[in-house]
Amino acid sequence: MKKIILWTAVIGLVILTAFVYWKYFYTYSTGYRAGLLQKFSYRGNVFKTYEGELVLSSIQSNKNVALASEKFLFSVTDPVVARKMEQYQGMMVTVHYEEKNGRLPWQGDTPYIVDSVRLEK
Repeated sequence: MKKIILWTAVIGLVILTAFVYWKYFYTYSTGYRAGLLQKFSYRGNVFKTYEGELVLSSIQSNKNVALASEKFLFSVTDPVVARKMEQYQGMMVTVHYEEKNGRLPWQGDTPYIVDSVRLEK
């Protein structure tokens, strides 16, 4: 009986560990998004995180104003990338992101974690 309880506990622990890894650390997708860096802030009640908003536009007018657009909300965990974002606010940028299946409070408000940014000309 002790062997059955021990094996059940070990199998349960392995399943729990695999689930936590899949939910919070496994990268579901990676990619690039380009748009206008409209908002970037450092916020939170208990865990302060960097949060940003990129306006993705599919149609540009002749005055560099997005006509048809959607917002891409993201989080930044690297302070070096966050300092670049603060400098690029209001400019056209391309970001590289990783999408996670879930989020932990200290990783940000969104499942999209931006790990690099470059200024578009």
